[in-house]
Amino acid sequence: MAKFKIEWSVEARSDLMYILEFYIKQNGTVTYSIKLNSEINKSIRLLSKNPYLGILTDYDSIRTFIRGDYQIIYEIFDQLILIIMIWDCRRNPKDKVIDKRIQ
Repeated sequence: MAKFKIEWSVEARSDLMYILEFYIKQNGTVTYSIKLNSEINKSIRLLSKNPYLGILTDYDSIRTFIRGDYQIIYEIFDQLILIIMIWDCRRNPKDKVIDKRIQ
């Protein structure tokens, strides 16, 4: 299978930055954030090679890939994966409504 191109939505980039900055403030060091960023990007590279690894959602072209405490929500197009959101599964779901992002 051909490798899919990866693109990030503005919201997904913002989600990742928020998560990484949270841990920098929480831990007082960048070490964990660097490791976490590496793990998330590693998962996304895996998806670029295997886009159907994620679990189907109620929307046909949108899937979610759970890795540790994080959920990568993405949409598959022809040869493109659009990262829609990065979600910390430990957060209260009421903090952000996924459906508003993907409608």
